[in-house]
Amino acid sequence: MFMECSVGRPGLRRIGPLIQAILAQAAHPPLHPVPGSVGPEAGTLVRTVLTCLDDSKAEDIVAIDLHGKTILADVMIIATGRSNIHVGAIAERIISALKGERHKPPRVEGLRTCDWVLVDGADIIIHIFRPEVRRFYNLEKMWGVDRPGERRLG
Repeated sequence: MFMECSVGRPGLRRIGPLIQAILAQAAHPPLHPVPGSVGPEAGTLVRTVLTCLDDSKAEDIVAIDLHGKTILADVMIIATGRSNIHVGAIAERIISALKGERHKPPRVEGLRTCDWVLVDGADIIIHIFRPEVRRFYNLEKMWGVDRPGERRLG
């Protein structure tokens, strides 16, 4: 397990309710099941990623439950970094944590410019944006963040 993102950190209190809500919803099957397997490691990966985002001081963290919406992943997490350097640092920390959790490294796009970095961990997709880029693409609206089951952190 990735040691830098320790579970006992004080900032974890902020994301505790979000983790509990996601894990509680993952225990219930979606209304319209989609093919594919939902592994028990999805909850562990979400917890690891949210802890790393909190430790990295990512802003405006949103977790979207994708059960029943797509077979791409189980959870999509969207976060904002203050600058290109901050976005890159957040992404590197998440990539290292996911490598520690799994045998196969995640697929990564956008690390060269760090305007928008996509980390594909199979069961979980993480988008890290600069503020202007996040407003432009507005993924929360596309995936319906205000629907039941989605929670905003903060």
